[in-house]
Amino acid sequence: MIPTESAARLHGLVTKLYLRDAALLAGRLLLALIFLHEGATLATHFDAAGKAMAALGVGLPLFVATIALQLGAGLSIASGLLTRLGAIGLGLFCLATATLFHANLASQNELLHFEKDLAISGGMFVLATAGAGRISLDCLLALYLGQRQRDKDMVAALLAPRRHQGPG
Repeated sequence: MIPTESAARLHGLVTKLYLRDAALLAGRLLLALIFLHEGATLATHFDAAGKAMAALGVGLPLFVATIALQLGAGLSIASGLLTRLGAIGLGLFCLATATLFHANLASQNELLHFEKDLAISGGMFVLATAGAGRISLDCLLALYLGQRQRDKDMVAALLAPRRHQGPG
């Protein structure tokens, strides 16, 4: 292979990887947006939202947990920190929401919300499988921890007693 072919292949690979990571970032931000918005809305209108949730049979502890999940996991996904965990949590949350609150499929509106929750859940499970990509705090943390481990290994190797190999 001549150098220009090799450079062209490398450029294609870098472009492909960059687009993959940019797409993962855009997808993470779009998925997180609905939960961050909803969690912030529930938190800022806590009393009214709490009463509305109570009317649906959702008690105060579950209501507070819902806000915490939406904000915490939403931030997790948006920042790319513990992304897989946040995505699994919100994916399960969406499945529960669909089946518990949007099960009246005879209503066109409820059917739409049911399908939307299933679609978001699917997106979250795909994100949990794919991970956050390289444009994320998960990636920065992995790089940092990997460098720390290499540093520890280097220090251990330097401090290890050397074996005497005798005259050579």
